[in-house]
Amino acid sequence: MSYRAPLPDIASALKHGAGLQRAIADGLYGDLGEDDIDAVIAEAGRFAANVIAPLNIVGDRHGTPFRDGTVTTPPGWKEAYRAWAAAGWNGIAAPAEWGGQDLPHAVKVACNEIWNSGSMAFIIGPVLTMAAIEALSTHGTQALKETYLPRLVSGEWTGTMQLTEPQAGSDVGALRTRAVRHGDGSYRLTGQKIFITYGEHDLTDNIIHFVLARLPDAPSGTKGISLFLVPKFLVNADGSLGERNDVRAHSIEHKMGIHASPTCTMVYGDKGGAIGFLVGKEHAGMACMFTMMNSARLSVGIGGVGVAERATQAAFAYARERKQGRTAGMPTDQSVTIIDHVDVRRMLLTMRALTRAARAICYATAIALDRAERGADETARRTGQDRAALLTPVAKAFSTDVGTEVASLGIQVHGGMGYIEETGAAQHYRDARIAQIYEGTNGIQAIDLVTRKVPLNDGQTVRHFIGELRETVARLRAANDPGFGATATRLGEAVESLDRATQWILKQGGRTADTVLAGATSYLRLFAYAAGGCMLAEEALAAARGAANAADRIGTARFFAENMAVQAGGLETCVTQSAESVTTATLPDPTA
Repeated sequence: MSYRAPLPDIASALKHGAGLQRAIADGLYGDLGEDDIDAVIAEAGRFAANVIAPLNIVGDRHGTPFRDGTVTTPPGWKEAYRAWAAAGWNGIAAPAEWGGQDLPHAVKVACNEIWNSGSMAFIIGPVLTMAAIEALSTHGTQALKETYLPRLVSGEWTGTMQLTEPQAGSDVGALRTRAVRHGDGSYRLTGQKIFITYGEHDLTDNIIHFVLARLPDAPSGTKGISLFLVPKFLVNADGSLGERNDVRAHSIEHKMGIHASPTCTMVYGDKGGAIGFLVGKEHAGMACMFTMMNSARLSVGIGGVGVAERATQAAFAYARERKQGRTAGMPTDQSVTIIDHVDVRRMLLTMRALTRAARAICYATAIALDRAERGADETARRTGQDRAALLTPVAKAFSTDVGTEVASLGIQVHGGMGYIEETGAAQHYRDARIAQIYEGTNGIQAIDLVTRKVPLNDGQTVRHFIGELRETVARLRAANDPGFGATATRLGEAVESLDRATQWILKQGGRTADTVLAGATSYLRLFAYAAGGCMLAEEALAAARGAANAADRIGTARFFAENMAVQAGGLETCVTQSAESVTTATLPDPTA
């Protein structure tokens, strides 16, 4: 089934659910207006539909053969990437001084959704390059910027992010890759990294690796980690490529999904050490890497939305075509399309509502990042930074959970054909599943939310956010529109459940108390239901005032409130009362 970018849904989520119109009114984007943003996103949609999406199944079936240290990307991949780079998409949000377009995060994230719908396996490479650009432009020396940024921004070269080692996954502080100072100011790296996305490929002549390593005199843990830029090929003084660096891909992984994205094991130092250049300060690499990781986490979150959107489109199309069964009172020799069956309708509405809620949360996070960078003064920028910090773990975890849940429902709507690879429904599920794991597992996102982000500013950041959700509920009640059904009541209950659960967490004290950690995942889902429901309500209220598609927007907000947000009370109970059942449960060895 072909893909079409859902431009009306994207516009509604950006402008009304996530607050783009308010940001424009506040002067956040200068002369950039809604029409300009719509035009960029529409063009991204055309590129995704015409260039990227047709390669999705091709890439899944072909994979990335690895031979003699070389990865071969699927047929059409090189041509698509060259068209991508030539169109300037790689530098959509990069600084203008290095050849980028300096467009807002909100625009980049909306485009990333579309490109992920086209092919998650394709876009994850460029997304990591965008994150590398952000880290280097923020923390790199002027010399490193001048040498590498123009070609990363243009897409002539790509970037990777390298943290994970066999013994150091989520516990990054346990990494063993070693860096030694060299007399000329460079460093020599030795060690191994695993699960490196696009660590080797044939799309570009050079690959610029951003690698975490430890110096000999480094303190233990994450405080002793430094970040290094390690090019595949060294760069001569005149900008031409020099000799091959002492880094290679040892193997690639054979994965459940994203088959067209090469996932590599990288080896450094076969011949004495790979030449690397320090990014930021020694022993302060995690701060630099978090610039990449926070950017990548939102990109991974919107990837979940992208896959969910494509799975939803496919399910709706199939449900409108597939005839099976009868509704009450029909003659036995007739049948209906399955979209007429109420349980299929329930699944389709669930897919649509979850996708739209996750989209709005991701876009709201992007606008918060824009406020953090473009705010009128330091106070405005700090407020934006705190809001982005609060929302990022929710955007990453909830949206990638949604990607998998929606893709799974898509298989169910297809029935037996969903389990057959030729429909493509199974690929959506296989591709989406990794996003809940990489860039920090969703459990870690939940822990980050309850231990670091909720207590931010003594809880004032989250309290202010909850206050805004209450304002949305008040506007719903004031609208007094019967079409909303119980939306205001159910969202009001969800917001109050979120508030009580939040106050309970803040009162516990102790950032790693098991009583808090046991309910962290439930709290994140509660947060997402309250926030996502209110954002969908803002879209519906705008539509009711004449924006567009009022029945659709109101119907989605109502369905979400009465079918998802209604679960808030149970989640609150799980957060505040279920810890003992987790911490005292026995875990017998099933093999004993």
